[in-house]
Amino acid sequence: MSISEATTVPAMLADKAALGTHPAIVDGDTVIGYADLHERVRGVARAYLAQGIEPGDRIGLWAPNRHEFILAMLGAQYAGIAVVPLNTRYTGHEAAEILSRSRATAVVLADGFLGKSYSRSLRSATADGSGDGTVVPGLPHLRAVIALDDAEDEGVLSWSEFLDAGSSVDAATLDRAAAAVVPDDVMDVLFTSGTTGVPKGVLTAHRQTLAVSRAWALGADLTEADRYAIVNPFFHGFGYKAGMISSLMAGATIYPVPVFDATALLELIQSARITVLPGVPTIFTSLLDHPRLRDYDLSSLRFSVAGATAAPATLFHDMVNILGFRTVAQAYGLTECVVATMSRHGESLEHAAQTTGPAVAGMEIRVVDESGVDAGVDADGEILLRGDSVMLGYFEDEAATAAVVDEDGWFHTGDVGQLDEHGCLKITDRLKDMYIVGGFNVYPAEIENVLRKHPAVNESAVIGVDDERLGTVGRAYVLLLHNADPRPDAAELEAFCRRHLANFKVPREFVFVEDFPRNAPGKILKSELRTHA
Repeated sequence: MSISEATTVPAMLADKAALGTHPAIVDGDTVIGYADLHERVRGVARAYLAQGIEPGDRIGLWAPNRHEFILAMLGAQYAGIAVVPLNTRYTGHEAAEILSRSRATAVVLADGFLGKSYSRSLRSATADGSGDGTVVPGLPHLRAVIALDDAEDEGVLSWSEFLDAGSSVDAATLDRAAAAVVPDDVMDVLFTSGTTGVPKGVLTAHRQTLAVSRAWALGADLTEADRYAIVNPFFHGFGYKAGMISSLMAGATIYPVPVFDATALLELIQSARITVLPGVPTIFTSLLDHPRLRDYDLSSLRFSVAGATAAPATLFHDMVNILGFRTVAQAYGLTECVVATMSRHGESLEHAAQTTGPAVAGMEIRVVDESGVDAGVDADGEILLRGDSVMLGYFEDEAATAAVVDEDGWFHTGDVGQLDEHGCLKITDRLKDMYIVGGFNVYPAEIENVLRKHPAVNESAVIGVDDERLGTVGRAYVLLLHNADPRPDAAELEAFCRRHLANFKVPREFVFVEDFPRNAPGKILKSELRTHA
């Protein structure tokens, strides 16, 4: 069976149900075949409808990689409900902000992941919120909180209770909802903080998410014979669209990996005969540095993409010559267009290590100078993308959408790159302040907004600095109020940030300054901070 040409989730699952008992997901002792997956997803869809969640609504999904995440996501999308994935490292404040902005009517979460109760952290963060909030204070749109494990608190439905309630919805009602899903319906809303620090929701339709997933599956030569270990988080486009959905479109088998542990991953590769393992460079450098690497049989490994952040110069060669991958590729994308370019089939290792490949099918790419003129071969310029897979726009933010998508439909990425003589893209810099920590985008404005809330902080400027393990980490330059008493130290500011931000956003360093380098209007010159970093 070939890669699905479906343009909606209901059509894709119906298509792949023909694979019968062929495993779609293997999660520990849980094995779900493709026909069973279709039926389970239908059961989850009925459960949403039973809670009064309607087609066109949005639900939050706050959980690590596990089979229930896949069921919860596809079940919503099967019934025409859009999914808003939440980063598992989010604090309750960050999650509440996204749920509020999206007006989510339900949230499915994992209580107990990394020793943290998401439902309690959410309620704690919104305890002083305004609004009715019958389920969670301060979130009046929220009708249901569903825990993938046993519910710990009153008012939280367990996963089994949630599913059982779905029996009240008959098959005909579900069939009508699924039949009403069309390719242009919104399938997901992925929120990114953006350069202003205010969350922006990227709207993507069924046809778009399935198109980028199809492009990735074709680029990776995915087939039913592949066993795909997905370490990249399902809440992120890399793990979700280039992972989960791509696997399902090809009929491959998904092995969800909730937390990266080098030893456990090596054992999984050996025991399950994993063939596909993409990830951020940190994953592969950790495997290469493992003291018992040679004790494991990794001969099944076929394909990888090492992306999402800068890679060490020798990494691709080490992945082939030491880890044993037969093909290592690169790809380029953003939340607004998850797969824009990908290495060509048969690409040389040297060229693949230096470029992210040409535009995938259905996408156009330009590199333009400051005046908007094409920069030419091997010349730096801003990367522009156009095609059906570029987002519909930002959720309820026409101004932000218009600021990045011009009247000719070109999306201005803010990234700087070059096109070589083959039309392959090389990323050379970023116009925006955003940097990447271990594969996760970090926007300095969001951190600076948090630091501004500290009673002793006058001003701050956050930049990314090189880190051998994570690629980049944050450094915060902080100017305190002249009359601050007491004056906080770095440890206090770090603890303050940890209360409000996911751990990967918390700066590694805090540097106190008497003033900042500034331009004539008084704007901080981060370029000078980077020069002296």
